[in-house]
Amino acid sequence: MDMKPLRKSGKWVTLLLMLAIIFVVNIIAAYVRFQWDLTEDKRFTISESTARIMAAPDDNVTVRVLLDGEFPAGFVRLQSAVRDMLGKIRDINPNVSFEFEDPASGTVREREQRARMLQEEKIIPVSLSYSDGTKVVQKAVFPFAIIYYKQRQYVVNLLEDQKPGDDEEVVLNKSISLLEYKFANAFQKLQAPRAKNVLFLQGHGEWDASQTFRLEAEIRKFHKVGRVNPDTLMRIDSTIDLVMVCGPKTAIPLKDQFKLDQYIMAGGRVIWLIDKFDVSLDSINKYKFFVPPAFETGLDDMLFRYGVRLMPDFVVDLECSSIPQVVGMTGDKPQTKLFPWIYNLSVASDTEHPIAKNIDRVNFSFPGSIDTVKTNGPVTKTILLHSSRYSRTQLAPVRLTFEILKSSPDPAKFNDGNKALAVLLEGEFESFFKNRITPEFQATLDNIGMKFLDKSKPARQLIVTDSDFAKNLVNPVSGETEDIGYNKWERRYYKGNKEFILNAVEYMLDEDNILTSRSKEVKLRLLDPVKTRQEKTFWQFLNVELPLILLILFGLVYRYVRKRKYTA
Repeated sequence: MDMKPLRKSGKWVTLLLMLAIIFVVNIIAAYVRFQWDLTEDKRFTISESTARIMAAPDDNVTVRVLLDGEFPAGFVRLQSAVRDMLGKIRDINPNVSFEFEDPASGTVREREQRARMLQEEKIIPVSLSYSDGTKVVQKAVFPFAIIYYKQRQYVVNLLEDQKPGDDEEVVLNKSISLLEYKFANAFQKLQAPRAKNVLFLQGHGEWDASQTFRLEAEIRKFHKVGRVNPDTLMRIDSTIDLVMVCGPKTAIPLKDQFKLDQYIMAGGRVIWLIDKFDVSLDSINKYKFFVPPAFETGLDDMLFRYGVRLMPDFVVDLECSSIPQVVGMTGDKPQTKLFPWIYNLSVASDTEHPIAKNIDRVNFSFPGSIDTVKTNGPVTKTILLHSSRYSRTQLAPVRLTFEILKSSPDPAKFNDGNKALAVLLEGEFESFFKNRITPEFQATLDNIGMKFLDKSKPARQLIVTDSDFAKNLVNPVSGETEDIGYNKWERRYYKGNKEFILNAVEYMLDEDNILTSRSKEVKLRLLDPVKTRQEKTFWQFLNVELPLILLILFGLVYRYVRKRKYTA
Protein backbone atom coordinates (compact mmCIF):
# COMPACT_ATOMS: atom_id res chain seq x y z
CA MET A 1 0.00 0.00 0.00
CA ASP A 2 1.30 3.46 -0.98
CA MET A 3 1.67 5.58 2.17
CA LYS A 4 2.68 8.83 0.41
CA PRO A 5 -0.92 10.21 -0.02
CA LEU A 6 -1.62 9.56 3.66
CA ARG A 7 1.60 11.26 4.72
CA LYS A 8 0.83 14.21 2.44
CA SER A 9 -2.73 14.54 3.78
CA GLY A 10 -1.36 14.27 7.34
CA LYS A 11 0.93 17.27 6.66
CA TRP A 12 -2.03 19.33 5.45
CA VAL A 13 -4.06 18.39 8.53
CA THR A 14 -1.17 19.39 10.80
CA LEU A 15 -0.75 22.72 8.99
CA LEU A 16 -4.47 23.50 9.16
CA LEU A 17 -4.57 22.55 12.84
CA MET A 18 -1.65 24.90 13.60
CA LEU A 19 -3.32 27.75 11.70
CA ALA A 20 -6.57 27.11 13.57
CA ILE A 21 -4.76 27.22 16.93
CA ILE A 22 -3.03 30.49 15.99
CA PHE A 23 -6.36 31.95 14.85
CA VAL A 24 -8.16 30.96 18.06
CA VAL A 25 -5.30 32.24 20.26
CA ASN A 26 -5.40 35.62 18.49
CA ILE A 27 -9.17 35.88 18.94
CA ILE A 28 -8.83 35.11 22.66
CA ALA A 29 -5.92 37.58 22.98
CA ALA A 30 -8.09 40.34 21.51
CA TYR A 31 -10.51 40.02 24.43
CA VAL A 32 -8.39 38.66 27.25
CA ARG A 33 -5.14 40.30 28.39
CA PHE A 34 -2.68 37.99 30.07
CA GLN A 35 0.91 38.47 31.09
CA TRP A 36 3.41 36.76 33.29
CA ASP A 37 5.79 39.23 34.93
CA LEU A 38 9.20 37.58 35.17
CA THR A 39 11.13 40.83 35.76
CA GLU A 40 13.15 41.19 38.96
CA ASP A 41 11.63 44.60 39.78
CA LYS A 42 8.04 43.56 38.85
CA ARG A 43 7.82 46.57 36.59
CA PHE A 44 4.78 45.22 34.75
CA THR A 45 2.72 44.34 37.84
CA ILE A 46 0.11 46.73 39.27
CA SER A 47 0.37 46.96 43.07
CA GLU A 48 -2.60 45.91 45.22
CA SER A 49 -3.21 49.43 46.55
CA THR A 50 -3.28 50.84 43.01
CA ALA A 51 -5.62 48.10 41.84
CA ARG A 52 -8.08 48.89 44.67
CA ILE A 53 -8.20 52.56 43.67
CA MET A 54 -8.60 51.74 39.97
CA ALA A 55 -11.45 49.33 40.67
CA ALA A 56 -13.42 51.81 42.79
CA PRO A 57 -15.01 54.15 40.15
CA ASP A 58 -18.58 53.00 39.52
CA ASP A 59 -19.18 55.38 36.61
CA ASN A 60 -17.53 55.94 33.24
CA VAL A 61 -13.95 57.18 33.30
CA THR A 62 -12.57 58.64 30.08
CA VAL A 63 -8.86 59.24 29.53
CA ARG A 64 -7.64 61.49 26.70
CA VAL A 65 -3.93 60.97 26.02
CA LEU A 66 -2.37 63.80 24.02
CA LEU A 67 0.54 61.68 22.88
CA ASP A 68 -0.30 60.40 19.41
CA GLY A 69 1.74 60.95 16.26
CA GLU A 70 5.33 60.47 15.10
CA PHE A 71 8.02 60.60 17.80
CA PRO A 72 11.65 59.61 18.26
CA ALA A 73 12.38 56.26 19.89
CA GLY A 74 12.42 57.58 23.47
CA PHE A 75 8.95 59.12 23.27
CA VAL A 76 7.64 56.06 21.44
CA ARG A 77 8.71 54.06 24.51
CA LEU A 78 6.82 56.48 26.77
CA GLN A 79 3.77 56.32 24.48
CA SER A 80 3.85 52.51 24.52
CA ALA A 81 4.22 52.45 28.32
CA VAL A 82 1.20 54.76 28.74
CA ARG A 83 -0.89 52.60 26.41
CA ASP A 84 0.11 49.46 28.29
CA MET A 85 -0.65 51.05 31.69
CA LEU A 86 -4.10 52.19 30.57
CA GLY A 87 -4.77 48.72 29.17
CA LYS A 88 -4.05 47.22 32.59
CA ILE A 89 -6.31 49.79 34.25
CA ARG A 90 -9.13 48.93 31.83
CA ASP A 91 -8.68 45.25 32.67
CA ILE A 92 -9.17 46.13 36.34
CA ASN A 93 -12.17 48.40 35.70
CA PRO A 94 -14.21 48.03 32.48
CA ASN A 95 -15.68 51.51 33.09
CA VAL A 96 -12.36 52.99 31.98
CA SER A 97 -11.92 53.92 28.33
CA PHE A 98 -9.05 55.76 26.69
CA GLU A 99 -8.08 57.29 23.39
CA PHE A 100 -4.89 58.79 21.97
CA GLU A 101 -4.94 62.00 19.97
CA ASP A 102 -2.42 64.28 18.32
CA PRO A 103 -2.95 67.97 19.22
CA ALA A 104 -0.46 68.92 16.49
CA SER A 105 -2.63 67.48 13.70
CA GLY A 106 -5.00 69.43 11.46
CA THR A 107 -4.80 72.85 9.84
CA VAL A 108 -2.84 75.76 11.29
CA ARG A 109 -6.06 77.35 12.56
CA GLU A 110 -7.20 74.10 14.20
CA ARG A 111 -3.83 73.63 15.88
CA GLU A 112 -3.81 77.21 17.24
CA GLN A 113 -7.36 76.91 18.55
CA ARG A 114 -6.58 73.57 20.19
CA ALA A 115 -3.39 74.98 21.75
CA ARG A 116 -5.36 77.89 23.28
CA MET A 117 -7.93 75.52 24.75
CA LEU A 118 -5.22 73.33 26.24
CA GLN A 119 -3.39 76.34 27.61
CA GLU A 120 -6.52 77.25 29.56
CA GLU A 121 -6.16 73.84 31.21
CA LYS A 122 -2.52 74.75 32.01
CA ILE A 123 -1.31 72.20 29.47
CA ILE A 124 1.86 73.65 27.97
CA PRO A 125 3.64 71.78 25.15
CA VAL A 126 7.25 70.66 25.26
CA SER A 127 9.45 71.61 22.32
CA LEU A 128 11.04 68.47 20.92
CA SER A 129 13.95 68.50 18.49
CA TYR A 130 15.07 65.29 16.77
CA SER A 131 16.38 63.95 13.48
CA ASP A 132 14.17 61.78 11.27
CA GLY A 133 17.17 60.58 9.23
CA THR A 134 17.06 63.33 6.63
CA LYS A 135 16.52 66.56 8.55
CA VAL A 136 16.10 67.99 12.03
CA VAL A 137 12.43 68.13 13.07
CA GLN A 138 11.04 70.68 15.55
CA LYS A 139 7.77 69.55 17.08
CA ALA A 140 5.50 70.67 19.92
CA VAL A 141 4.65 67.66 22.07
CA PHE A 142 1.90 67.47 24.69
CA PRO A 143 2.93 64.72 27.15
CA PHE A 144 -0.32 64.90 29.13
CA ALA A 145 -3.40 62.83 29.84
CA ILE A 146 -6.77 64.31 30.83
CA ILE A 147 -9.00 62.10 32.97
CA TYR A 148 -12.76 62.76 33.18
CA TYR A 149 -14.89 61.27 35.94
CA LYS A 150 -18.42 62.44 36.68
CA GLN A 151 -18.20 66.26 36.87
CA ARG A 152 -14.48 66.33 37.56
CA GLN A 153 -11.36 66.26 35.46
CA TYR A 154 -7.70 65.82 36.28
CA VAL A 155 -4.61 66.58 34.19
CA VAL A 156 -1.71 64.12 34.46
CA ASN A 157 1.75 65.27 33.39
CA LEU A 158 3.32 62.17 31.87
CA LEU A 159 6.81 63.65 31.47
CA GLU A 160 9.05 64.51 34.42
CA ASP A 161 10.91 67.81 34.47
CA GLN A 162 14.46 67.73 33.18
CA LYS A 163 16.91 69.02 35.75
CA PRO A 164 20.47 70.18 35.00
CA GLY A 165 22.67 67.15 34.45
CA ASP A 166 19.81 64.84 33.42
CA ASP A 167 19.87 63.43 29.90
CA GLU A 168 16.70 62.56 27.98
CA GLU A 169 17.00 58.83 28.66
CA VAL A 170 17.08 59.36 32.44
CA VAL A 171 14.02 61.66 32.30
CA LEU A 172 12.02 59.25 30.14
CA ASN A 173 12.94 56.26 32.30
CA LYS A 174 11.84 58.09 35.46
CA SER A 175 8.62 59.18 33.72
CA ILE A 176 7.80 55.59 32.83
CA SER A 177 8.61 54.46 36.38
CA LEU A 178 6.09 56.96 37.80
CA LEU A 179 3.16 56.21 35.46
CA GLU A 180 1.43 53.85 37.88
CA TYR A 181 1.71 56.34 40.75
CA LYS A 182 0.52 59.27 38.64
CA PHE A 183 -2.60 57.50 37.40
CA ALA A 184 -3.33 56.06 40.85
CA ASN A 185 -2.91 59.51 42.37
CA ALA A 186 -5.24 61.01 39.76
CA PHE A 187 -7.94 58.37 40.36
CA GLN A 188 -7.61 58.90 44.10
CA LYS A 189 -8.00 62.70 43.78
CA LEU A 190 -11.02 62.36 41.44
CA GLN A 191 -12.82 60.11 43.91
CA ALA A 192 -11.93 62.05 47.05
CA PRO A 193 -15.01 63.60 48.72
CA ARG A 194 -12.94 66.72 49.48
CA ALA A 195 -9.48 68.17 48.99
CA LYS A 196 -6.98 67.48 51.79
CA ASN A 197 -6.05 70.41 54.07
CA VAL A 198 -2.41 71.13 54.94
CA LEU A 199 -1.75 73.67 57.71
CA PHE A 200 1.54 75.50 58.22
CA LEU A 201 2.03 76.60 61.81
CA GLN A 202 3.24 80.15 62.43
CA GLY A 203 3.71 82.54 65.33
CA HIS A 204 6.87 80.99 66.80
CA GLY A 205 9.50 82.13 64.31
CA GLU A 206 8.64 79.46 61.71
CA TRP A 207 9.35 80.02 58.02
CA ASP A 208 7.43 82.85 56.42
CA ALA A 209 5.38 82.51 53.24
CA SER A 210 8.26 83.56 50.97
CA GLN A 211 10.47 80.75 52.28
CA THR A 212 7.75 78.13 51.80
CA PHE A 213 6.55 79.53 48.49
CA ARG A 214 7.88 76.64 46.38
CA LEU A 215 6.81 73.97 48.86
CA GLU A 216 3.31 75.40 49.18
CA ALA A 217 3.03 75.72 45.39
CA GLU A 218 3.81 72.01 44.98
CA ILE A 219 1.34 71.00 47.68
CA ARG A 220 -1.38 73.26 46.20
CA LYS A 221 -1.28 71.26 42.99
CA PHE A 222 -3.24 68.57 44.84
CA HIS A 223 -4.34 69.94 48.22
CA LYS A 224 -5.44 73.05 50.06
CA VAL A 225 -2.82 74.98 52.04
CA GLY A 226 -3.24 77.44 54.91
CA ARG A 227 -1.14 79.21 57.54
CA VAL A 228 -2.32 79.84 61.10
CA ASN A 229 -1.13 80.81 64.54
CA PRO A 230 -2.54 78.16 66.92
CA ASP A 231 -3.11 80.93 69.46
CA THR A 232 -6.09 81.99 67.32
CA LEU A 233 -7.67 78.50 67.41
CA MET A 234 -9.60 76.73 70.13
CA ARG A 235 -8.45 73.41 68.72
CA ILE A 236 -6.94 71.88 65.59
CA ASP A 237 -9.86 69.83 64.38
CA SER A 238 -10.15 66.76 62.20
CA THR A 239 -10.67 68.75 58.99
CA ILE A 240 -6.92 69.42 59.07
CA ASP A 241 -5.20 66.46 57.45
CA LEU A 242 -1.59 67.49 58.03
CA VAL A 243 0.20 70.05 60.21
CA MET A 244 3.65 71.33 59.20
CA VAL A 245 5.87 72.74 61.96
CA CYS A 246 8.80 74.18 59.99
CA GLY A 247 11.73 75.71 61.82
CA PRO A 248 10.29 77.26 65.02
CA LYS A 249 12.76 79.62 66.70
CA THR A 250 10.90 80.75 69.82
CA ALA A 251 9.15 78.87 72.58
CA ILE A 252 5.86 77.18 71.69
CA PRO A 253 3.72 77.74 74.80
CA LEU A 254 2.05 74.83 76.58
CA LYS A 255 -1.41 75.87 75.40
CA ASP A 256 -0.26 75.51 71.77
CA GLN A 257 1.51 72.27 72.58
CA PHE A 258 -1.75 71.00 74.07
CA LYS A 259 -3.61 71.76 70.83
CA LEU A 260 -0.96 69.93 68.83
CA ASP A 261 -0.97 67.03 71.29
CA GLN A 262 -4.74 66.58 71.15
CA TYR A 263 -4.68 66.85 67.36
CA ILE A 264 -2.22 63.94 67.31
CA MET A 265 -4.31 62.00 69.84
CA ALA A 266 -7.26 62.28 67.44
CA GLY A 267 -5.19 60.54 64.73
CA GLY A 268 -3.55 63.62 63.24
CA ARG A 269 -0.37 63.78 61.20
CA VAL A 270 2.50 66.19 61.88
CA ILE A 271 5.79 66.90 60.11
CA TRP A 272 8.32 68.45 62.48
CA LEU A 273 11.32 70.21 60.87
CA ILE A 274 13.28 71.25 63.95
CA ASP A 275 16.60 73.13 64.19
CA LYS A 276 18.29 72.68 67.56
CA PHE A 277 20.69 75.61 67.14
CA ASP A 278 20.69 79.11 65.68
CA VAL A 279 23.53 78.78 63.18
CA SER A 280 24.34 79.77 59.61
CA LEU A 281 27.39 80.37 57.45
CA ASP A 282 26.72 84.11 57.66
CA SER A 283 27.08 83.95 61.45
CA ILE A 284 30.46 82.23 61.19
CA ASN A 285 31.63 84.63 58.48
CA LYS A 286 30.60 87.65 60.55
CA TYR A 287 32.19 86.62 63.84
CA LYS A 288 35.11 84.54 62.45
CA PHE A 289 34.31 81.95 65.09
CA PHE A 290 30.89 81.30 66.47
CA VAL A 291 29.32 79.29 69.28
CA PRO A 292 25.71 78.62 68.19
CA PRO A 293 23.05 79.23 70.84
CA ALA A 294 20.24 76.70 71.18
CA PHE A 295 16.67 77.41 70.13
CA GLU A 296 14.44 77.07 73.19
CA THR A 297 11.30 75.79 71.46
CA GLY A 298 10.02 73.79 74.43
CA LEU A 299 9.33 70.78 72.19
CA ASP A 300 12.01 68.41 73.47
CA ASP A 301 9.95 66.90 76.30
CA MET A 302 6.86 66.43 74.14
CA LEU A 303 8.80 64.73 71.32
CA PHE A 304 10.56 62.58 73.92
CA ARG A 305 7.15 61.32 75.09
CA TYR A 306 6.29 60.46 71.49
CA GLY A 307 9.47 58.41 71.02
CA VAL A 308 12.47 60.53 69.95
CA ARG A 309 15.19 62.50 71.69
CA LEU A 310 16.68 65.45 69.77
CA MET A 311 20.32 65.32 70.76
CA PRO A 312 22.17 68.60 71.55
CA ASP A 313 24.85 68.02 68.93
CA PHE A 314 25.95 68.50 65.32
CA VAL A 315 26.49 65.65 62.89
CA VAL A 316 29.64 66.05 60.77
CA ASP A 317 30.23 63.85 57.75
CA LEU A 318 32.95 63.38 55.14
CA GLU A 319 30.15 62.92 52.59
CA CYS A 320 29.24 66.58 52.39
CA SER A 321 28.68 69.51 50.06
CA SER A 322 31.11 72.39 49.57
CA ILE A 323 31.29 76.07 50.38
CA PRO A 324 33.49 78.77 48.80
CA GLN A 325 36.48 80.42 50.47
CA VAL A 326 38.72 83.19 49.23
CA VAL A 327 42.12 81.76 48.27
CA GLY A 328 43.71 84.82 46.66
CA MET A 329 43.27 88.02 44.71
CA THR A 330 43.51 88.84 41.04
CA GLY A 331 43.84 92.59 40.98
CA ASP A 332 41.01 93.80 43.18
CA LYS A 333 38.86 90.71 42.62
CA PRO A 334 38.90 87.88 45.14
CA GLN A 335 39.48 84.37 43.84
CA THR A 336 37.42 81.65 45.51
CA LYS A 337 37.60 77.87 45.67
CA LEU A 338 35.12 75.29 46.90
CA PHE A 339 36.05 73.29 50.00
CA PRO A 340 34.16 70.33 51.52
CA TRP A 341 32.19 71.58 54.54
CA ILE A 342 31.55 68.70 56.94
CA TYR A 343 28.53 70.43 58.54
CA ASN A 344 26.56 70.44 55.26
CA LEU A 345 25.77 66.77 54.74
CA SER A 346 25.08 65.08 51.43
CA VAL A 347 22.88 62.22 52.60
CA ALA A 348 22.21 59.11 50.54
CA SER A 349 19.11 57.05 51.22
CA ASP A 350 19.36 53.28 51.67
CA THR A 351 15.87 52.54 53.01
CA GLU A 352 13.08 50.57 51.38
CA HIS A 353 10.45 52.90 52.82
CA PRO A 354 8.49 54.65 50.02
CA ILE A 355 9.21 58.15 51.40
CA ALA A 356 12.94 57.85 50.81
CA LYS A 357 13.41 54.86 48.50
CA ASN A 358 15.27 55.66 45.26
CA ILE A 359 15.52 59.40 45.96
CA ASP A 360 18.64 61.40 45.15
CA ARG A 361 20.95 62.75 47.83
CA VAL A 362 19.51 65.18 50.38
CA ASN A 363 21.59 68.23 51.33
CA PHE A 364 21.29 69.03 55.05
CA SER A 365 22.72 72.10 56.78
CA PHE A 366 23.99 71.74 60.38
CA PRO A 367 21.72 68.81 61.30
CA GLY A 368 21.71 67.15 64.70
CA SER A 369 21.20 63.50 65.53
CA ILE A 370 18.04 61.78 66.73
CA ASP A 371 17.89 59.01 69.31
CA THR A 372 14.81 56.81 69.54
CA VAL A 373 13.43 56.00 73.00
CA LYS A 374 10.98 53.49 74.39
CA THR A 375 7.31 54.51 74.38
CA ASN A 376 4.33 53.34 76.38
CA GLY A 377 2.20 52.77 73.29
CA PRO A 378 2.82 50.57 70.22
CA VAL A 379 4.85 52.98 68.06
CA THR A 380 6.89 51.94 65.03
CA LYS A 381 10.07 53.99 64.57
CA THR A 382 11.58 54.04 61.07
CA ILE A 383 14.87 55.80 60.33
CA LEU A 384 14.40 57.30 56.88
CA LEU A 385 17.70 59.17 56.54
CA HIS A 386 20.99 58.84 58.37
CA SER A 387 24.54 60.07 57.97
CA SER A 388 27.17 57.96 56.22
CA ARG A 389 29.53 55.62 58.02
CA TYR A 390 32.19 58.34 57.69
CA SER A 391 30.56 60.61 60.25
CA ARG A 392 30.40 61.44 63.93
CA THR A 393 28.78 63.95 66.27
CA GLN A 394 30.04 67.07 68.05
CA LEU A 395 28.32 67.72 71.35
CA ALA A 396 27.29 71.33 72.02
CA PRO A 397 28.62 73.86 72.78
CA VAL A 398 30.68 73.84 69.58
CA ARG A 399 33.04 76.56 68.35
CA LEU A 400 32.53 76.88 64.58
CA THR A 401 35.22 78.40 62.40
CA PHE A 402 36.38 78.26 58.79
CA GLU A 403 39.91 77.53 60.03
CA ILE A 404 39.15 73.81 59.82
CA LEU A 405 39.16 74.14 56.01
CA LYS A 406 42.91 74.80 56.01
CA SER A 407 43.64 71.13 56.66
CA SER A 408 42.05 67.94 55.46
CA PRO A 409 39.95 66.10 58.05
CA ASP A 410 41.36 62.90 59.51
CA PRO A 411 39.17 60.00 58.29
CA ALA A 412 40.11 58.00 61.39
CA LYS A 413 38.11 60.45 63.50
CA PHE A 414 34.97 59.97 61.42
CA ASN A 415 34.18 56.42 62.47
CA ASP A 416 30.93 56.67 64.44
CA GLY A 417 28.49 56.96 61.56
CA ASN A 418 24.90 56.22 60.63
CA LYS A 419 23.41 58.88 62.89
CA ALA A 420 19.64 59.22 62.45
CA LEU A 421 18.58 62.51 60.87
CA ALA A 422 14.94 61.81 59.95
CA VAL A 423 12.68 59.42 61.85
CA LEU A 424 9.10 58.40 61.08
CA LEU A 425 6.85 57.51 64.02
CA GLU A 426 3.64 55.54 63.40
CA GLY A 427 1.25 54.07 65.91
CA GLU A 428 -0.67 54.90 69.06
CA PHE A 429 0.98 57.66 71.08
CA GLU A 430 0.56 58.50 74.74
CA SER A 431 -0.46 62.10 75.38
CA PHE A 432 2.26 64.45 76.64
CA PHE A 433 -0.36 65.85 79.04
CA LYS A 434 -1.46 62.55 80.52
CA ASN A 435 -1.72 62.88 84.35
CA ARG A 436 -1.02 66.61 84.04
CA ILE A 437 -4.57 67.94 83.62
CA THR A 438 -5.67 69.96 86.66
CA PRO A 439 -9.30 69.87 87.86
CA GLU A 440 -9.67 73.52 86.85
CA PHE A 441 -8.44 72.87 83.31
CA GLN A 442 -10.63 69.77 83.06
CA ALA A 443 -13.62 71.92 84.03
CA THR A 444 -12.72 74.35 81.24
CA LEU A 445 -12.58 71.50 78.74
CA ASP A 446 -15.97 70.26 79.93
CA ASN A 447 -17.46 73.74 79.49
CA ILE A 448 -16.41 73.93 75.84
CA GLY A 449 -17.44 70.32 75.19
CA MET A 450 -13.90 69.10 74.52
CA LYS A 451 -12.91 65.63 75.67
CA PHE A 452 -9.31 65.09 76.75
CA LEU A 453 -7.63 62.18 74.97
CA ASP A 454 -4.75 60.50 76.80
CA LYS A 455 -4.03 57.96 74.06
CA SER A 456 -4.05 58.44 70.31
CA LYS A 457 -5.79 56.75 67.49
CA PRO A 458 -3.31 55.49 64.83
CA ALA A 459 -1.29 58.61 63.95
CA ARG A 460 1.89 59.56 62.11
CA GLN A 461 4.73 61.95 62.88
CA LEU A 462 7.93 62.72 60.98
CA ILE A 463 10.83 64.40 62.77
CA VAL A 464 13.75 65.91 60.81
CA THR A 465 16.63 67.71 62.55
CA ASP A 466 17.06 70.36 59.85
CA SER A 467 14.52 72.77 58.40
CA ASP A 468 16.66 74.50 55.76
CA PHE A 469 16.71 71.49 53.43
CA ALA A 470 13.04 71.99 52.43
CA LYS A 471 12.80 75.77 52.14
CA ASN A 472 13.52 77.83 49.05
CA LEU A 473 16.07 80.61 48.69
CA VAL A 474 14.64 84.10 48.16
CA ASN A 475 16.37 86.90 46.26
CA PRO A 476 16.11 89.86 48.69
CA VAL A 477 16.11 92.39 45.84
CA SER A 478 13.80 90.86 43.23
CA GLY A 479 11.82 88.54 45.53
CA GLU A 480 12.35 85.67 43.08
CA THR A 481 12.73 82.19 44.53
CA GLU A 482 14.86 79.19 43.65
CA ASP A 483 13.44 75.68 43.67
CA ILE A 484 13.74 73.47 46.73
CA GLY A 485 17.18 71.93 47.06
CA TYR A 486 19.18 74.59 45.22
CA ASN A 487 22.72 74.95 46.60
CA LYS A 488 23.86 78.47 45.74
CA TRP A 489 27.50 77.71 46.52
CA GLU A 490 27.79 74.68 44.25
CA ARG A 491 25.15 76.08 41.83
CA ARG A 492 23.36 72.76 41.60
CA TYR A 493 20.09 71.20 42.69
CA TYR A 494 19.90 68.44 45.25
CA LYS A 495 16.78 66.81 43.85
CA GLY A 496 16.48 64.57 46.88
CA ASN A 497 15.49 67.57 49.04
CA LYS A 498 12.33 68.16 47.05
CA GLU A 499 11.60 64.47 46.53
CA PHE A 500 11.92 63.72 50.24
CA ILE A 501 9.67 66.49 51.58
CA LEU A 502 6.97 65.98 48.91
CA ASN A 503 7.03 62.21 49.40
CA ALA A 504 6.68 62.82 53.13
CA VAL A 505 3.64 65.07 52.61
CA GLU A 506 2.00 62.54 50.30
CA TYR A 507 2.70 59.66 52.68
CA MET A 508 1.13 61.55 55.57
CA LEU A 509 -1.99 62.23 53.51
CA ASP A 510 -2.12 58.84 51.81
CA GLU A 511 -4.88 56.60 53.17
CA ASP A 512 -4.57 54.04 50.37
CA ASN A 513 -0.81 53.51 50.50
CA ILE A 514 -0.36 54.39 46.83
CA LEU A 515 3.03 55.96 47.52
CA THR A 516 4.51 52.46 47.30
CA SER A 517 3.95 52.62 43.54
CA ARG A 518 5.98 55.85 43.42
CA SER A 519 9.01 54.02 44.77
CA LYS A 520 8.80 51.37 42.06
CA GLU A 521 12.06 51.41 40.13
CA VAL A 522 12.40 50.57 36.44
CA LYS A 523 16.07 49.77 36.07
CA LEU A 524 17.93 50.29 32.84
CA ARG A 525 19.88 47.12 32.17
CA LEU A 526 22.94 48.83 30.70
CA LEU A 527 25.79 46.82 29.23
CA ASP A 528 29.21 46.87 30.85
CA PRO A 529 31.34 48.62 28.16
CA VAL A 530 34.64 47.05 29.31
CA LYS A 531 33.19 43.55 29.46
CA THR A 532 31.47 44.11 26.12
CA ARG A 533 34.76 44.91 24.39
CA GLN A 534 36.58 41.99 26.02
CA GLU A 535 33.90 39.39 25.25
CA LYS A 536 32.59 40.84 21.97
CA THR A 537 33.62 37.84 19.82
CA PHE A 538 32.13 35.28 22.23
CA TRP A 539 28.72 36.97 22.42
CA GLN A 540 28.61 37.52 18.64
CA PHE A 541 29.26 33.80 18.15
CA LEU A 542 26.70 32.85 20.82
CA ASN A 543 23.93 35.07 19.45
CA VAL A 544 24.54 34.96 15.69
CA GLU A 545 26.65 32.03 14.55
CA LEU A 546 25.71 29.33 17.09
CA PRO A 547 21.95 29.41 16.26
CA LEU A 548 22.78 28.98 12.57
CA ILE A 549 25.12 26.06 13.29
CA LEU A 550 22.48 24.38 15.48
CA LEU A 551 19.85 24.91 12.78
CA ILE A 552 22.10 23.34 10.13
CA LEU A 553 22.92 20.38 12.39
CA PHE A 554 19.22 19.86 13.13
CA GLY A 555 18.45 19.88 9.41
CA LEU A 556 21.18 17.34 8.65
CA VAL A 557 20.10 15.04 11.48
CA TYR A 558 16.43 15.37 10.49
CA ARG A 559 17.22 14.55 6.86
CA TYR A 560 19.35 11.55 7.90
CA VAL A 561 16.59 10.18 10.16
CA ARG A 562 13.92 10.60 7.46
CA LYS A 563 16.16 8.95 4.91
CA ARG A 564 16.79 5.94 7.18
CA LYS A 565 13.08 5.68 8.07
CA TYR A 566 11.53 5.89 4.62
CA THR A 567 14.20 4.30 2.45
CA ALA A 568 13.00 0.90 1.29
